[in-house]
Amino acid sequence: MRIAIINGPNLNLLGTRETDIYGNIPFEKFLKQLKKKYPKVKFEYFQSNIEGELINELQRVGFDLDGIILNPAGYTHTSVGIGDAIAAIKTPVIEVHISNVHAREDFRKISHISGKAVGSIFGLGLKGYELAVEWFLQQ
Repeated sequence: MRIAIINGPNLNLLGTRETDIYGNIPFEKFLKQLKKKYPKVKFEYFQSNIEGELINELQRVGFDLDGIILNPAGYTHTSVGIGDAIAAIKTPVIEVHISNVHAREDFRKISHISGKAVGSIFGLGLKGYELAVEWFLQQ
């Protein structure tokens, strides 16, 4: 099983950024825990603050892997291009958000991603990534 985790803008600051919303664990530390918990899964990880780089990565991995876990972060609410990239690839995508975007500002309730993803997980912290892995393993 090969799964890509693709994180969008500002997620490189996990562990230090708004810890009351996003927690205090850096993503790299969490990824090590995830790899240890799922030794049979080969994870690829990519993070960028740049929309076009996220689209390029979706296109790069979107025809060869078993699954993609995507946290597009702020681009969720603005990027038609990322949504279109998901629609163009064959690999299923699960949208993950650490915070419950529906309990936040009104503009965060709009997603250009949800309608293209096989599923979405909101507000369960980093546990959302683990739940996405579990879903892929059961398919």
